Amino acid sequence: MGCGISLDNDYSLIKKTERAMKAAVLIQRWYRQYVARMEVRRRCTWTIFQSIEYAGEQDQIKLQNFFTYLMDHFTPTNSNQRDLIAHIFTEDEIYKETELEKYFDHESIELPESYTGPHIDFPLTAAHAAALVEAFRHKQQLHARYVLQLLHETLKHLKLLPNINRVCTCFCEEITICGDLHGQLDDLLLIFYKNGLPSVEKPYIFNGDYVDRGKNSIEILLILFAFLLVYPNEVHMNRGNHEDYIVNLRYGFTKEVMQKYKMHGRKIHKLLQIVFSWMPLATVIDQKVLITHGGISDTTDLDIIAKVDRHKYVSVLRPPKKKKRHNMAEALSIRGGLTSEGDIQTTNMDSRPSLRRLSLTSTPCYSPGTRKRSPHDISKKVRRSVEEELEKCRRQVGFSEPYEDGKFSLSFSESDSESFEVCESDNAEWKQIVDILWSDPMHQEGCVPNAVRGGGCYYGPDVTEKVLSRHNIQLLIRSHECKQDGYEFCHNRKVLTIFSASNYYELGSNRGAYVKLGPDLIPHLVQYQVSRTTRKLTMKQRVSRVERSALRALREQLFSHKSDLISVFEKYDKNKTGRISLNDWATVVESVLHLGLPWRVLRSQLVQSAPEGLLEYHAWFDDLAIEQPTTEHVHQSLLETLYRNRSNLETIFRIIDSDNSGLVSFEEFCQTWKLLSSHLNMEISNEAISDLARSIDFNKDGSIDINEFLEAFRLVDKIHYTEREGSLLLTTPGDLL
Repeated sequence: MGCGISLDNDYSLIKKTERAMKAAVLIQRWYRQYVARMEVRRRCTWTIFQSIEYAGEQDQIKLQNFFTYLMDHFTPTNSNQRDLIAHIFTEDEIYKETELEKYFDHESIELPESYTGPHIDFPLTAAHAAALVEAFRHKQQLHARYVLQLLHETLKHLKLLPNINRVCTCFCEEITICGDLHGQLDDLLLIFYKNGLPSVEKPYIFNGDYVDRGKNSIEILLILFAFLLVYPNEVHMNRGNHEDYIVNLRYGFTKEVMQKYKMHGRKIHKLLQIVFSWMPLATVIDQKVLITHGGISDTTDLDIIAKVDRHKYVSVLRPPKKKKRHNMAEALSIRGGLTSEGDIQTTNMDSRPSLRRLSLTSTPCYSPGTRKRSPHDISKKVRRSVEEELEKCRRQVGFSEPYEDGKFSLSFSESDSESFEVCESDNAEWKQIVDILWSDPMHQEGCVPNAVRGGGCYYGPDVTEKVLSRHNIQLLIRSHECKQDGYEFCHNRKVLTIFSASNYYELGSNRGAYVKLGPDLIPHLVQYQVSRTTRKLTMKQRVSRVERSALRALREQLFSHKSDLISVFEKYDKNKTGRISLNDWATVVESVLHLGLPWRVLRSQLVQSAPEGLLEYHAWFDDLAIEQPTTEHVHQSLLETLYRNRSNLETIFRIIDSDNSGLVSFEEFCQTWKLLSSHLNMEISNEAISDLARSIDFNKDGSIDINEFLEAFRLVDKIHYTEREGSLLLTTPGDLL
């Protein structure tokens, strides 16, 4: 009997163990599926953010290409038109040293007795720099007098530096390299907290993109410039693609400077433009590690980059002014309207100006393998096409005075052929800088234009191997791309991307990171995330929070392309039922937006109802967004144009607002829209623009507040709005504290 009881107990124990094992396997399988689903959602969210970000950068470059084309080919007929065009499109002049000191004279600015912010003296000490850090931590602001003085001293120091800094690890234990900060002061403060302030024992290399997007760009610059002056041999700062005044117009830095330093903002901003142009382009550690913001291309040559006259590239988005084009410039000078920097393109002159140069990967004046034409042939073609284009530009931009024939004279002499050789050389030099600031690595081999960003190139592992081997480099450290973990290795671990702005797209979207290199040059990575709240959230809550933000941005994109989408939907809806299949919906949306997103995966998030697998596309737009009350009297096509090109509009507004008051007149407002319509190749009636202007002139004073205008037309996500309303109803007063 005893043996029988023992067998029964053993059998029961085995059964329980089997059940427990089966349960564990089921739980493990469920958890793996759960994690996989979260990962799919996370990757989709990431793709949405990056696609929209890069589309915005491409729009900025297209807009600047249009500006450059218009400036090069447009001839005003009176002084008012000339002043407007010159103000919009010309680069700020580079001042001589004596002019700089006179224009940016900080001593003429009085320091009021009521000022309670930080005080600094020159030469700066480590205590001054540390005091700046503490002051900015407590939301204090440095007075404009000190800002101008600090920037001027920084400029003098930068002018002494080479294009490529050479750093050695033999004098320290480790060198810390930081990536993009994008105005996020909390990330910089956290880096200093974890790693220590810059010092002789703690050298730093900052790899560009200090400004834009975040709210504290100027504070980050002032802190880093202060440490740069205190420790000139231990602190190094590379230029990024956002250290560019044209990019700053779109992404917030210009606006930030003007708002924080209203009276002296214009001087500070102008001096910053010059400071950016003198920033070094790369840093090399122990002759073995190359650090540059974007990366390389198949033509990257460090010897050429080392000799570039970097300060003439105040904006990398524009090719340098052409020298030695005296004969052509004089021939093209019409009433002083066309400057010597005009770059006449000799191909495809009859197409739209906004489509002429879609990227910063422009070819030289003579492409390799192109048959050279005689000066006489070029003269005939350029004269005919430029005359047509000038007249077209005049009509598009809204200047009514006809172009008078006979006042345009264009001829080429034999000496002009030398000018084209200079042009080709200048473009090759310009491309070197564009590529190291704008390029991204790719998994495929080769080197192709970066059509996603619109500037630089994509370079493959073979290109990395070739360029690094040529210069005897073993590792390339670059930034420029947000990574979810703050860093990423690629190209057989020969390329390391470092991104130091955590929560870049949304709270919880990504970590920040920095890397430390010792004498062995082995990367030691440190990750962090600023916000405490995300630590308390579950994986699902973190993913859902970021996902909602990404989908909200995506719905704005869909809504702003409503007319285009409906037009293509109707082509697929051959029976005019008002419904299309979900597969057709995904195909149409990608064909219109060109974002490269997995629309079939995102379908459940964007399409709330599709009975029998068919979508009622007219009703679908009603679920996307609600409009603000100010849009009641605005024409639908104009409304969509506004939503779609909101950033382009803000960029043009910031340029036209010459006194940086934040206000533009009705005339300037209308001129902005005419420029935008010319850029977009679309007709917008004067009546529609006037109706829009009157509807947003809230106090009827004849001027328009730029910020109020843009805020009035901010799209509100209907689904998010409904969810928010419901959540507020369920919230107690204590929860809101």
